[in-house]
Amino acid sequence: MSANGDARSRPEAPGEMDGLRDGIDAVDASIVKLLDERARLARRIGEVKLAKGLPAYVPSRERKVLNRVAELSEGDFPRTGLEAVFREIISASISLEAPLKVAYLGPETTFTHEAARRAFGASVELQPEATVADVFSRVERGEAEHGVVPVENSMEGAVTHTLDELMGSPLKICGEVYLPISQSLLSREDSLRNIHKVYSHPMALAQVGSWLRRELAHASLEEAESTAEAARLASEESGIAAVGSSLAADHYGLRVLASDIQDARTNATRFIVLGRSWSGPTGRDKTSVVFSFKDRPGGLRDALSAFAEEGIDLRRIESRPSRRRAWTYVFFADFGGHPEEEKVKRALAKLEEHTTYLTVIGAYPEVRTPGGSEG
Repeated sequence: MSANGDARSRPEAPGEMDGLRDGIDAVDASIVKLLDERARLARRIGEVKLAKGLPAYVPSRERKVLNRVAELSEGDFPRTGLEAVFREIISASISLEAPLKVAYLGPETTFTHEAARRAFGASVELQPEATVADVFSRVERGEAEHGVVPVENSMEGAVTHTLDELMGSPLKICGEVYLPISQSLLSREDSLRNIHKVYSHPMALAQVGSWLRRELAHASLEEAESTAEAARLASEESGIAAVGSSLAADHYGLRVLASDIQDARTNATRFIVLGRSWSGPTGRDKTSVVFSFKDRPGGLRDALSAFAEEGIDLRRIESRPSRRRAWTYVFFADFGGHPEEEKVKRALAKLEEHTTYLTVIGAYPEVRTPGGSEG
């Protein structure tokens, strides 16, 4: 056996555990002191921002902090855990700078709620809204500083309500969140045999259709307004189950009878963060635009050539009815880069030559998708 193997198998010496725990206590005390010092600096930053009329939440600065922290890591503490810790530290710091209200498509315990928590942490005031339009309205009226809404799902495609609101809103996309969608079966019951009815949102029921047909063929399916509402119903009746998140199970005191029951293992939803202005450049960014092109043969090809000519990666393109004239369309496009970059400026100028309408609706730090690639 190797020396390392001997060390791992050797029981700790008497008193060694106490000594190690004393060391952890000392480290914890240092961490608390440093967090207090960071809080004092954050509070002063808040005072400066308030005096200059600057926003408390700055996605580009947050991303730079998280990237820098990851680079400082020597590897013993998992990087995913390190980012989660610092996201909460940043959230607490923002709450010291200024009260921050964030509207999101509710109700509580939905995946949008989880995405909002992932984007802003637990120290801001999260406000659930009934519809995507309500989220936009709340931020537009200044009753919330930011909003979080879903924009696309990897299996179901675009969230059309969000695209339609983006067309006419002065708000900008200043951040994005990718959330793997893990569906679970939740119930008061302790066995699948006792389940005779399953509630959930229509999209969630569709995402777990194969599993339900295989494991709960005897149960009827009922649509609910949301996965959260389904969980609430399951908490009030016997013999009922809901398809939803583990967050909903915790909130309503339900058992998780089965987890990861979605048919597609790669299912994920992309959410956008709304604000009054887009984010500054970080070096790895994404820009979103909406445009309509001139009605002529090859019009769309000519418009999109602007990106190829500048070597810009077009991440996504989606069309929607324009709402202005029957059978006319607008196009939403996401591409790599930031409007302050010279090649992006050139691409937008070329794109404008081939369009009748062009608006930049967002610029924000690009995050990695659950599969590990840029979104």
